Amino acid sequence: MQSLAVINHITNWLKSYAEKAKIKGFIVGVSGGIDSAVTSTLCAKTGLKVLCLEMPIHQAPSHVTRAQEQLAFLTKNYNNVQTSRVDLTPVFEALRSQVSNDGTQDRIDMALANTRARLRMTTLYYHAGLHGYLVAGTGNKVEDFGVGFYTKYGDGGVDLSPIADLLKSEVYQLGEALKVPQSILDAAPSDGLFGDARSDEDQIGASYPELEWAMQMKDQGKTAADFSGREREVFEIFRTFNSANAHKMNPIPVCFIPENLKSKV
Repeated sequence: MQSLAVINHITNWLKSYAEKAKIKGFIVGVSGGIDSAVTSTLCAKTGLKVLCLEMPIHQAPSHVTRAQEQLAFLTKNYNNVQTSRVDLTPVFEALRSQVSNDGTQDRIDMALANTRARLRMTTLYYHAGLHGYLVAGTGNKVEDFGVGFYTKYGDGGVDLSPIADLLKSEVYQLGEALKVPQSILDAAPSDGLFGDARSDEDQIGASYPELEWAMQMKDQGKTAADFSGREREVFEIFRTFNSANAHKMNPIPVCFIPENLKSKV
């Protein structure tokens, strides 16, 4: 991949979109991961105003440290970037104290994890409304169109997606070219939605290089029967997530009413 050319292409696309929409700038949630680091840096390179928010909710200390390192990197290198920290832990706890816990522990944990992402989305849009900014998404191609590894109306709720056509490996290439902090480049990918340091691979059961391979194989029309051993296992993992999360990746179903039912009898 021609990293510098891709960086310029995305930067120009962001700037052109904002100017056509008559929008002043962008808002990005910074988590300490590679996707938000690359997205926030690309937005900063437009020269338009950028607000980066850190929004911890019982966050693992390593995530907090990396997020703060990225924010420091941005403010040092780009004078159009402002940063802010919004501690959503009290909001999360207030909501958790009022909602039902009627379910299995696994379902409760997942519902609360998705709630974290939706609280962050709400916070981003609140500040976007205050400043007249666009919310820039941080999802990559594998997450957004492969396994659907994001929260519907959480980190999936954005105005535009600058890196959604890039595989995770390509995002890392851009991160290196953009000189994001080395700690972020070295860290295992994690959604940070459970208050600990569990990685995406821990949750999915396959690494991003493996998922990229499986995504490519599916696009080539391959099936599980074409593989054996670990390759078959990874392909099945990808297929399962791709199928189960199709409701996130496909347009919302609309019940269209036949015209004859709408007309007067």
